[in-house]
Amino acid sequence: MEQLPAKRSWREVITVYGRPSAITMLFLGFSAGLPFMLVFATLSAWLREVDISRTAIGFFSWIGITYSIKFVWSPVVDRMPLPGLTRWLGRRRAWILLGQIGIMLGLLGMSATNPQASLLPVALFALLVAFSSATQDVAIDAFRIESDIDRYQGALAATYQMGYRLAILASYTGALYLAEFTSWSTAYLVMAALMGIGIVTVLLRPEPVVSKDRLHAMNEPRAIAFIERHPGLPGPLRATGAWLIGAVVCPLTDFFGRFGWFALVVLGLVASFRISDIAMASMANPLYIDLGYSKAVIANISGAYGLAMTMIGAVLGGALAARYGLLRPLLAGALLAAGTNLLFAWMAGQDGATWALVLTISADNLSGGLAGSVFIAWLSSLTNTTYTATQYALFSSLMTLPGKFLSGFGGVVVDALSYPVFFIISAAMGLPAVLLIIWLMRRQGIH
Repeated sequence: MEQLPAKRSWREVITVYGRPSAITMLFLGFSAGLPFMLVFATLSAWLREVDISRTAIGFFSWIGITYSIKFVWSPVVDRMPLPGLTRWLGRRRAWILLGQIGIMLGLLGMSATNPQASLLPVALFALLVAFSSATQDVAIDAFRIESDIDRYQGALAATYQMGYRLAILASYTGALYLAEFTSWSTAYLVMAALMGIGIVTVLLRPEPVVSKDRLHAMNEPRAIAFIERHPGLPGPLRATGAWLIGAVVCPLTDFFGRFGWFALVVLGLVASFRISDIAMASMANPLYIDLGYSKAVIANISGAYGLAMTMIGAVLGGALAARYGLLRPLLAGALLAAGTNLLFAWMAGQDGATWALVLTISADNLSGGLAGSVFIAWLSSLTNTTYTATQYALFSSLMTLPGKFLSGFGGVVVDALSYPVFFIISAAMGLPAVLLIIWLMRRQGIH
């Protein structure tokens, strides 16, 4: 039987956050979080303020699909060396730096564009930012896991999240303030400069030390069988085929083998749970702008205050899951996440009242934090520990893709109908997830 680790004092527990690996992840978390809002909420506020149509703004949200499909090129980031950079910095830092340079160049390009003159340069530079950011995320995740032993991974994840949240404040609340008192060009120029924090971190911190023969995916029996069946293939092709079998095929067959036909129900819930809040996200900031809220008010209430409510909701969700298990809080989260969209429909008729914005943001972010933390815990419970990374990556991609695709049509619906109708429709999109959770609860005998 495995022995439990010796119980440590609170002082010893706190000191893990002073480890160089944990401090490093604080700064890399900031680097990962900074670009996210700059191609989503912050960008939509900028475009709407300069009178870009809501239809065009909705289609801009499709840039976010880049984050949902990063698993497609993650094997390249994991295995392929970059000429010159890998020899100088190592495998992980080379890819992180390349992503950071792409983000900085994209933000600099966005700062120099004029959306009123042409949207194409804005879209291309935003796509460069999103693709580079998704690539950086893949490399940073690998860097974090390899930077320290399992005992300290919780501390590394915590400091990463702290840095990420600070970056959200900077790139949303901070950028809106800068745009309010200077210009959008200046705001994006400052954000590009802030990417220097991550670049300096990569240049100063060492590459994690890992075994050079770490090829877990190719140790799968099916991968070995593939190599033995195809002795005539060139070595690189055999290695690539074996790796794909071990890294992609085996995790999928494991999942369907464990759940059988019911895997389709599970996948349906994964795909539909967040469709309501993701689909409406592209039209939230255009609504604020059209109602006459200033960028400073949006920054304070939707940005800083909203983030605080999200964190409170996440803590509440974790507590409810510990007290009642996963499925009951999951049902509550699904109902709240869909229901709070109706508040946006109501707020559209309140003529820009500040208290209406506070009430809507409070309910939406609190329920979003609660639903998010419980849903992540439920997703994690679905994975086989042998394939945790691959299965979770596939789940998370399926979780966001439908909503991000539909969000692209948000502006079309608003322009053709109205804001209230759009948010009512987005609320109704959450009903399938509610019904699937109820079915799942009954199947497990939970009432």
